Amino acid sequence: MLAFGLMALAGNLLAMVKEVPMADLKPTREERQTALIVNQVLQRYHYRKVKLDDSLSSRIFDKYLESCDPNRSFFTQQDIRFFERYRHKLDDAISHGWLEPAFEIFRRFRERVDQQVAWALHLLKENRFDFNRRESYRFDREKAPWPRDEAELKALWRKRVKNDILSLRLAGKDESKIRETLEKRYKSLRRRVHQFDADDVFQTFINAYTLSIEPHTSYMSPERSENFDISMRLSLQGIGAVLSTKDEYTEVQKVVPGGPADKSGQLKPGDRIIGVAQGRDGEMEDVVGWPLQDVVEKIRGPKGTVVRLSILPKSAGHQGGAREISLVRDQIKLEDQAAKSKVIQVDGMRFGVIELPAFYRDFRGQAEGKKDFRSTTRDVRRLITKLQRQKVDGIIMDLRNNGGGSLTEAVELTGLFIHFGPVVQVKDSRGRVDVERDTDPEEVYTGPLAVLVNRNSASASEIFAAAIQDYGRGLILGEPTFGKGTVQTLVDLGQFSRDKADLGRLRLTIAQFFRVQGGSTQNRGVTPDILFSDVPEDNKHGERGLDNALPWAHIKAVEHERLERGVKLALLRARHKQRVKRDPGFIYLNGESRELQRLEEQKEVSLVESVRRKEWEAREKEELARRNRLRAARGLPPLKSLDDEDDNVQDNDKDDDPEGIGRIWQDEAAHILADYIRQQAPVTAQAK
Repeated sequence: MLAFGLMALAGNLLAMVKEVPMADLKPTREERQTALIVNQVLQRYHYRKVKLDDSLSSRIFDKYLESCDPNRSFFTQQDIRFFERYRHKLDDAISHGWLEPAFEIFRRFRERVDQQVAWALHLLKENRFDFNRRESYRFDREKAPWPRDEAELKALWRKRVKNDILSLRLAGKDESKIRETLEKRYKSLRRRVHQFDADDVFQTFINAYTLSIEPHTSYMSPERSENFDISMRLSLQGIGAVLSTKDEYTEVQKVVPGGPADKSGQLKPGDRIIGVAQGRDGEMEDVVGWPLQDVVEKIRGPKGTVVRLSILPKSAGHQGGAREISLVRDQIKLEDQAAKSKVIQVDGMRFGVIELPAFYRDFRGQAEGKKDFRSTTRDVRRLITKLQRQKVDGIIMDLRNNGGGSLTEAVELTGLFIHFGPVVQVKDSRGRVDVERDTDPEEVYTGPLAVLVNRNSASASEIFAAAIQDYGRGLILGEPTFGKGTVQTLVDLGQFSRDKADLGRLRLTIAQFFRVQGGSTQNRGVTPDILFSDVPEDNKHGERGLDNALPWAHIKAVEHERLERGVKLALLRARHKQRVKRDPGFIYLNGESRELQRLEEQKEVSLVESVRRKEWEAREKEELARRNRLRAARGLPPLKSLDDEDDNVQDNDKDDDPEGIGRIWQDEAAHILADYIRQQAPVTAQAK
């Protein structure tokens, strides 16, 4: 149901408390006008030219049903057959401002929620579950058939309630607390659906249209736009995590480098937040089924205060129990995001590592004319000079988990490592191509260079890595990157109305990035010269896993210099494979990756309590064994449990990564650079 809350994209700061009468769920004149304008803007200015016809109408129809009921737990096949009359009519509906189909579907959805919540509360009250009965629950129903009828829907919810009870049992809650928690959860679900107003229904329907074209285009209503602006100005502090919604859970999408969550090491991407408590003794409030922004508001608070989270770790899958963590809220400063350097020694050589969490630039300071305004390129230039004074043999640029930032900085940073020339091409919706160039002939660093990237390196990170690869300037190491190669802008829709009314805003994709060799970074991302993981890549992560993402494309290459160093990549890859085959760190990482992949592919869980506990304990035992094998290789004492690990992280002020997990890739990058230096031929350059 949370996917229906696409309003969370805009950030609703004001908690909705008033129930909306069913009779008020109908479109307004302003919403009809907005639908017409959104359609015109999308057709005229969006990068992807998609005709609003029956084919697109069918996709909008499916996306809207998915937004209302993503896990197929409320509508029946009978409902879907009734709605099918609109499958090929939504194109006409949007182009004529006829919004009744969207509201009719939502009203039926609200009725179904009322029915299933009432049934769930009845089941909870009777509590006649047999946890020895051999049956399973399919928790991931995204691709499952819709329930045939109300009887099958009731059977599905019986298993869902049973699974909810079992999950809380595994988390150690007593029976009375379980009933209290779930009763609040189900009533909260019903209450929040009753609080959706016409504005929310309209926004979700229009976003079903935008998302059917491309995943980075979305609409914010006037109220959501205003609340979004307020949220951007607020001085409240947080934990440093980017959150999103998946089914009825709040999921950690990214941990911001330098923030409380990152420093604690207790919260990971993919973890699901199911409860929030204030202070060290506050009551844990169940937040399953809450709109995203309401959860965010619970997590935010004054700097220095404690927030406790109940999480379902990604590593535990859907069978495991919850864990509680404590974080101290803080403001993430520029210094926490700024580039940092260190020196590591490998194979008798010294290598500088520059860790770059984001591409930042103080645009305000620049606008005010400050000559010393902060920027990524300036900081990295300073760090390179520092490392050169320390006589390093090579430099590793670590861009893992760098989600991007300033395009200007990506171009200027590339300029520190090349003579001059084009860095990236930008093609707009009219087909015009602009080339962003480095015009400064100074090369700050000309020595051996490696760039570390992973699946979360995106946007500006991909532009930098692609340029370094295309120029032959350094080695790209790690995982294929995210594949975010598009440009968005925010459009005020009021400018298209006669009376300049506030009609909200549209986040619009207007351009695409292309490498200097002509290929796009979109969808495929940047493929490293040497891959670090032996676990096969899936198509679920990054841009490749988003519905309707723009495909990879190619345009004419632009002339650029390419360095030919005579390095035999095949030899470097062979030596890398020999090392990691016996390296305890890589053995650990690959084992973790394979287990996570197995858990992600799982769709069902057993509802037999003894089986569930046995599976959970076996998984915890294996995870602990993997960690202790790594600790033994590092000369560290074994952990008695994974909870001991959390205690060690919090109590160890000198080193929050005693097993060196964060250094595994950096050390291997240094080994590869050492091999590279030993076989390097004299540098030659030629135009491409």
